[in-house]
Amino acid sequence: MAYTLLDPLKQTEIPVEVRVDRRLRRHARWARRADGSILLRVPPRLRRSEIQRLLRDIQAEMERIAARDRRRTDETLARRAREINRKYFGGEVPWRAIRWVSNMKQRLGSVSLGGTTYGHIRLSGQMRHWPRWVVDYVIVHEFVHLLLPEEGHSARFWARVRQAYPRTDEARGFVKGYFFAQGQAFESED
Repeated sequence: MAYTLLDPLKQTEIPVEVRVDRRLRRHARWARRADGSILLRVPPRLRRSEIQRLLRDIQAEMERIAARDRRRTDETLARRAREINRKYFGGEVPWRAIRWVSNMKQRLGSVSLGGTTYGHIRLSGQMRHWPRWVVDYVIVHEFVHLLLPEEGHSARFWARVRQAYPRTDEARGFVKGYFFAQGQAFESED
């Protein structure tokens, strides 16, 4: 039987795969996959009638998470991220929230690739007044991590970043110059 839930942020259907997991005894577990679908693992003795209750619980949890995502997102930054996603990726990047943070000093950005904060992007507040095209590069960089979560900073990763964003090398030069001017070493990731 095929199951779906409604994505509270995008208002689209999310496919749900239900899989019996013999390692589970009493409680079901669910996780969002990189492709946006949900894997619901259930114990062998779970009655089929319980699956609908579990799906309602997951839907409620997703709505709670979406409300938190909306609170945590800087709306101006979110509009920018939506535009970058549309322009450079055809809307395929499954990001969920984006915000400026003040506690990120050594890194410019990060993205969560698992758990309930999957797809949350944090950008260092030190970039708030940088040129738009440099911040756009950092957003593209984090988006590619979501598209290629197993790649790290591999050659394939960098090829995808450069293919998506034409000003990648120019932006990386800006970042290196910024860190140099601050007397800090820029750790190249390639």
